[in-house]
Amino acid sequence: GDSIYRLFYDTIKGGDYRAREANVYRLAEVSNAIIDQCVAQGVPFAREYGGLLDNRSFGGAQVSRTFYARGQTGQQLLLGAYSALSREVQRGNVKLYTRYEMLDVVLIKDNEGVERARGIIARNLVTGKIERFAAHAVVIGTGGYGNTYFLSTNAMASNGSAAMQVYRKGAYFANPCFAQIHPTCIPVHGDKQSKLTLMSESLRNDGRIWVPKKLEDAKALQAGTKKPTDIPDADRDFYLERRYPAFGNLVPRDVASRAAKERCDAGFGVNNTGLAVFLDFKYAIDRLGEDVVRARYGNLFDMYEEITDENPYKTPMMIFPAIHYTMGGIWVDYELMTSIKGLYAIGEANFSDHGANRLGASALMQGLADGYFVLPYTIQIQVPRFSTDLPEFVAAEKAVNDKIQKLMNIKGHRSVDSIHKELGHIMWDFVGMGRTKESLTTALAKLKEVRKTFWSDLRIPGEANELNVELEKAIRLADFIEIGELMAYDALNREESCGGHFREEHQTPEGEALRHDDKFSYVACWK
Repeated sequence: GDSIYRLFYDTIKGGDYRAREANVYRLAEVSNAIIDQCVAQGVPFAREYGGLLDNRSFGGAQVSRTFYARGQTGQQLLLGAYSALSREVQRGNVKLYTRYEMLDVVLIKDNEGVERARGIIARNLVTGKIERFAAHAVVIGTGGYGNTYFLSTNAMASNGSAAMQVYRKGAYFANPCFAQIHPTCIPVHGDKQSKLTLMSESLRNDGRIWVPKKLEDAKALQAGTKKPTDIPDADRDFYLERRYPAFGNLVPRDVASRAAKERCDAGFGVNNTGLAVFLDFKYAIDRLGEDVVRARYGNLFDMYEEITDENPYKTPMMIFPAIHYTMGGIWVDYELMTSIKGLYAIGEANFSDHGANRLGASALMQGLADGYFVLPYTIQIQVPRFSTDLPEFVAAEKAVNDKIQKLMNIKGHRSVDSIHKELGHIMWDFVGMGRTKESLTTALAKLKEVRKTFWSDLRIPGEANELNVELEKAIRLADFIEIGELMAYDALNREESCGGHFREEHQTPEGEALRHDDKFSYVACWK
């Protein structure tokens, strides 16, 4: 059966033994309370016929422990949390500042001469005005830095800027090279895309992943002269079930992603680019009936059909790995405080709970645990009120304005997106699923060129003191370039393979990740 210890062990093992065990055990301990909290907020979790909450398996676990709401669990949890927040806003207990973006953190020395986070500088994205906000404590809950790769499953506005701002002020950045590649995403279908679409990992419960056994069948699929339904079962390679019989299609995400890449690199990819594998529900429909599959995954199937114009009830889905989550982040202690006093980081913005690879649904679990059950008891806000007219606020605001003016005055020829795409290609090709010393050294040289291009040939239309989306993106891109360099340096330093970090020089004869626990069990903190 399941237990707190088994959840703790699965999370540690799934992260390739690179997570902080104390934080993970606390996460497992509060996991049941998280579900009670969400039910109380009205999250419509799936239920069994008798009315009890239902469970299903997710990648990296051999027990059914994941509570879910069809194929949109994250969205429903978000709506539940927003509803609870909106209630407090309506009561006057919370004031929201929407359409603002933090551009710097303000540090002020206390009576003992120790610098503490005491506020932020933010830009009003509608008016362009730079504003100061004083605070007893500052909490960074801004997610990860996956959009460094340009194409990812993250929202377009998701960025690592807040993390980079506190990093520049002295907060440690931990394990930046640990980036998760999600195995079930809709493949790239052109050079005009701005993001990729994630198909829920829940699909791996009933879908079977395969490629053709014969290279000539793969070539025919790539050329469009053969359909997947033309290939008999005997000629299908269910490679995850073959290689990992204990987990089958529910292996951890890093394992599933690398296996898909290995098959595609060997020439067995199934779409016109050769960069896709099949996720087939024919067997689930034969076993359970189409109505049951439709009830479980109908919204996901509809989304897939809208994007690809293919009916997944009749023909297999095509999937390929894509950047999804970043396990690295700002270093925090057990109380979630960074190396700067009074500055906290929660959820994906910190590094603590997932090690080198995150298991399915664990991001939701960590974000809810940190926000509802950890930080309220560890945050320290017992300091006097103070003014935003202090010289530290003045200096921080001036630095932000100077940076914006520097960006506006470049007046080059390249758009923000064109440079960001160039950055993304470098990151995916050289700091992606498979990394080598040579590729990382090449990446660092190319990233220096991208940085030079950015600061010499960038063009931002419009004015700084108005709504200016290109300026917003330019500020973030400057941070993404720096994050990319940090990831490459960290990946070069970590001469082992573990989780989302796969150094091709360090693998077993079977092609699996080869850890070096005697040398790299530590957290790599960069400053």
